[in-house]
Amino acid sequence: MKKTLRNVAILSVFFAATSLSYAQSNVENAVFIPTKTLNNGVKMPCLGFGTLELTDSVGLNSVARAIRLGYRLFDTAAVYGNEEAVGKGIKQSGIDRKKLFISTKLWVSDMGYESTKKAFERSLKKLGVDYVDMYLIHRPHGDVPGSWKAMEELYKEGRIRAIGVSNFDSVQLAGLIAKAEIKPAINQIEINPYFQQPEMQKMIEEFGVQVEGWSPFAQGRNGLFTNKVLVQIGKKYNKTAAQVTLRWLIQRGIVVIPRTSNPVHMKENLNVFDFELSKADMQKISALDKKTSQFPEWK
Repeated sequence: MKKTLRNVAILSVFFAATSLSYAQSNVENAVFIPTKTLNNGVKMPCLGFGTLELTDSVGLNSVARAIRLGYRLFDTAAVYGNEEAVGKGIKQSGIDRKKLFISTKLWVSDMGYESTKKAFERSLKKLGVDYVDMYLIHRPHGDVPGSWKAMEELYKEGRIRAIGVSNFDSVQLAGLIAKAEIKPAINQIEINPYFQQPEMQKMIEEFGVQVEGWSPFAQGRNGLFTNKVLVQIGKKYNKTAAQVTLRWLIQRGIVVIPRTSNPVHMKENLNVFDFELSKADMQKISALDKKTSQFPEWK
């Protein structure tokens, strides 16, 4: 009897400890996702779920499934037209809102102090939440100072846990920081094996700002998923080219937000924390850099 009670006690301690590190609610396969601590002390998962082009029922179902698989960081934007679908997916999952890290973005047409306040309220309503974890200026156009002032106020009110920017170059970021009361916590930029931006990453990090990489697979452009170097490295670790790419970014200290509606790929993208790329393999991937954006149409 004593032995049985002892075993029960040991198991209780084990499961209690496990619950601190693994997402437990509505999860098909518990996955440990390390976090990055932002410059204001807020912790952010180093890997999340991108939602560009995932609209309506596809967006809703993809988000709900992603939550069940263990994703906790979700990236959306007003211009994506899917904040409502993302919100419905979150609601459908039944997860405690506090366990998620929700990030959305302010679009160019809503730049300016008053417009930013109104756009933020619209985003909250569509998402069905009373606060967001991250709010970003999507592009450095229009009245950036006015929008940033509004975001600082919303941050102070506790309606945003961290504020940041997206697609700012080093000069634009420096200009904002010089006049801002609150420093951006994130700069979300394009980073993938064909456009690696190591110098930009270094400059952003020197400001004390976390780098987040959008479209880490470059949407498969230029044959990224079949790239011989990535595929060969993947064979060494029994991983796909996509998994190698995500691991490469994570080892560079970059937050990544891959997007997919394919359940198999959703699982694969999470399965990148059980191996580590060697220094030689990291260098091989560095050699793939074409030093040019893979999305010239977005400039």
